[in-house]
Amino acid sequence: MAGGAQQQAGFEGVGARLPRKEDERLMRGLGTYIADIRLAGLQDVAFVRSPLAHARIRAIHVPEDLKGRVFTAADLDGVKPIRAVSGLPGFKVSEQPVLATDKVRQVGELIAMCVAPTRAEAEDMAARVELDLEELPALHDMLAARLPGAALVHEHWGDNVFLESLVNIGIEAAFDAPVKVSRTLSTARQCMAPIEGRGAVIHFDHRLDQLVVHTASQMPHIVRTGLSECLGLEEGQVRIVSPDVGGGFGYKAILLAEEVCLGWLTRRLGHPVRWLEDRREHLTANANCREHHYEITLYAERDGTLRGIDCEATVDSGAYSAYPFSACLEAAQVASILPGPYDFPAYRCRTWSVATNKCPILPYRGVARTGVCFALEVALDALAAELGLPPEVVRLRNLVRPEQMPFDNITNKHFDSGDYPQALTRALAAIGADTVRERQQAGEADGRRIGLGLSIYCEQAAHGTSVYSGWGIPMVPGHEQAGARLTPDGGLELRVGAHSHGQGLETTLAQVACEILGIPVSRTRLVHGDTAMTPYSTGSWGSRVMVMAGGAVATACTELGERIRAIGAHMLQASLDEVRLEGGRVVGPGGDVAIRDIAHTWYRRPQDLPAGVDPHGLEVTAGYKPVRDSGTFSYAAHAVVVAVDTGLGEVEILDYAIVEDGGTLVNPMVVDGQIIGGLAQGIGTALYEEMAFDSAGQPLASTLADYLLPGAPEVPSPLIEHMLTPSPYTRFGVKGIGEGGAIAPPAAIANAINDALRPLGAEMLRSPVTPHRIMAQLLAARAGERSAA
Repeated sequence: MAGGAQQQAGFEGVGARLPRKEDERLMRGLGTYIADIRLAGLQDVAFVRSPLAHARIRAIHVPEDLKGRVFTAADLDGVKPIRAVSGLPGFKVSEQPVLATDKVRQVGELIAMCVAPTRAEAEDMAARVELDLEELPALHDMLAARLPGAALVHEHWGDNVFLESLVNIGIEAAFDAPVKVSRTLSTARQCMAPIEGRGAVIHFDHRLDQLVVHTASQMPHIVRTGLSECLGLEEGQVRIVSPDVGGGFGYKAILLAEEVCLGWLTRRLGHPVRWLEDRREHLTANANCREHHYEITLYAERDGTLRGIDCEATVDSGAYSAYPFSACLEAAQVASILPGPYDFPAYRCRTWSVATNKCPILPYRGVARTGVCFALEVALDALAAELGLPPEVVRLRNLVRPEQMPFDNITNKHFDSGDYPQALTRALAAIGADTVRERQQAGEADGRRIGLGLSIYCEQAAHGTSVYSGWGIPMVPGHEQAGARLTPDGGLELRVGAHSHGQGLETTLAQVACEILGIPVSRTRLVHGDTAMTPYSTGSWGSRVMVMAGGAVATACTELGERIRAIGAHMLQASLDEVRLEGGRVVGPGGDVAIRDIAHTWYRRPQDLPAGVDPHGLEVTAGYKPVRDSGTFSYAAHAVVVAVDTGLGEVEILDYAIVEDGGTLVNPMVVDGQIIGGLAQGIGTALYEEMAFDSAGQPLASTLADYLLPGAPEVPSPLIEHMLTPSPYTRFGVKGIGEGGAIAPPAAIANAINDALRPLGAEMLRSPVTPHRIMAQLLAARAGERSAA
């Protein structure tokens, strides 16, 4: 049936390489984003934000003529602070007031909100509010924040650690290994930098007794829960509408203090209010990611076989725990995912989630995996160099093998399927590794040094109930639901609670439906991003949507297809077992009938329906969970060739190859786009992006002239090869793949740079690998040579 549906619909089902249907409006400027929403009586909000990273609030002076248009925490009666808790033992709870009360804990923390007819007027009002602040010592270094005597972000804790975790699986057995290699590595703090910033337009609908919140969010239903808790409203009194979202990457996956403030304000004033984040707010105040520090030791045999891995990892979680993921997500995940796709017998990892006077850290695309991949893969290259072996030999000796699948690794991660050695071997072939090595030996005419770098990772995606219930955070995914409804003219409406912020769901979920029903993608409409119209969902995060929402759509369409078949059989005067659904038609032994005619009969000519027709009609809501909800495991091997100018420290990416396995690909073209977009972000992590802070906790980048992002000239066109190893646990065998492109590049690029510089005695262990850092290492290596001489 599926093959026939594909053929009749012009190959529009699962596996078809279709252009994204939503691009027709998005590329013509016809999208609807938060800034496009205009409501009668709308006024703008600007916030007074803390200029200091850590200070006690002595007074807030609001000019008399601004009273009633400027509001502070004292005005917000009944508004509760944001609490993102975790059930993990030892987790310390932070309470984030939506407007600061006794003190501020980060630059940019909200202190007051100003409302005016325009944003410019509101900003002028904010500039007139005077703050009397008593500056306190600021914590900008997460390692120093753990030391005794450090200033305290939350005094009642007694220290600055949200959570400490430990996993120890027989590490002592590895201590007698003949080879031991240790490295200290770190990754810089970053901003997520979606094209569209955050924003909200909020009003109160008195007819429905409902707060209507238009907000750029990846998870509308979760925001509704958090917002109702903070404002003391029933969830039915809150409607979240997320229109087109111009990039999310995790940055739009939390409850915002600004949303809570505006929710209170619109009820107070009686008219709609709006806040649109500007780029300065985005960079300096609202959220960062990926600031990790690793002390890692690899124990191995002389042939490269790993005996064990020992690691201490620290994550800077910022001042507050972000709702709903909490401050512990990154660091605690490090301990469980550090082993990656490798099979070895002994392991220990201790992690700390540390509070500092910086904005909260969020789960950026790839979450903890990018940092973990960087630490482990760079350390593996160091081990290979110590052993005098090619880096690929060490990896191939330790990768989990296809005959071991399904495989439970040392931290009990359940790998569903795959062939990791093949991916690595194919990546080496794709990049032309032998030719690169010959080129290295010959040398470059311009004096630059060539390097080849590898990186391989696995991405656990579509985490289910069994995984997240253990975290004890305010969000645990269950059955994902989807609705499928035929329209009277035979079109199809799909309703999902997950939300699209660039993944192409309007196309790919329509392809899933086409695979089952044969209805053309052009005749399928997706309704999403509105809690009043869609089934409950934890939203779009963790590369879960195609597995979960795709599975739910397939389940709903399958049930809907049975109802369609039953009516079609009656119209064809055939028995149910004599008809099949194919190419948008019910086909019987003596003819066929189109789905649009069946829909017309149900809605417009009910007198022609069989007596025993299902009274639920041609509308189905169905729920879905994979056979196992431990997640799918997609993966990829990345190989990159770089040229390093040892006189300037500049790095040029010459060639890039990716061999990935996302199981069955619903739309390979969309997958390619996801990988290339992730690669661009990974290159930013590797070479450019860094949100630095000074000793007073002041962010040192407030514009995109200070915070460097890669542009088109810095992102090569990669060679992408697909390995299609279906997951045995999901509908169609799909795996989540949305984050993968961003995980491996920092490690692969750093390894390529180190490969180029190793003969000179320099090694790069911190990302981004900037020209300044390269030159510092080269100068240090040269100074060491002179000292030795």
